[in-house]
Amino acid sequence: MVGISFELNGAPVAAEIEPEASLLAALRGPLGLSGPRFGCGAEQCGACVVLLDGAPAFACNLPVSVAAGRRVETVEGLGTPEAPHPLQRAFLDLQAGQCGYCLSGILMAAAALLRRVPRPTEAEVRQALDPHLCRCGSHNRILRAVLRAAEEMAPA
Repeated sequence: MVGISFELNGAPVAAEIEPEASLLAALRGPLGLSGPRFGCGAEQCGACVVLLDGAPAFACNLPVSVAAGRRVETVEGLGTPEAPHPLQRAFLDLQAGQCGYCLSGILMAAAALLRRVPRPTEAEVRQALDPHLCRCGSHNRILRAVLRAAEEMAPA
């Protein structure tokens, strides 16, 4: 076991974990989060996507050691049930998800996009979300939800 310390959703955390473990294993294991999910384990579905120093990263294959001293953000850090992030609110309002398995990764990729590009085009949203699989076929609702959140969040 090795100790690892980093910032998680704005707060410092430390965990003891096997040195070869993935960031996803640390998040779901000793750190007790359930938002990032294990989907394929091959960086092909996006269910595990988190933000590492603000950029989308596949946590399923990323060694936990890479996170040492860095900022990690998960869907749990976006908003709260009482005060959801505009993306979360738009996804709920437009019923953008069905089963929801993919949504934590999609929300994090969308959050990264909206931080970089406050007024993205539909093509930019499609490109940012291209690595994500939604097996329920909610793609069009997801696109509309991201664009609605962008409208709400964009500077005047």
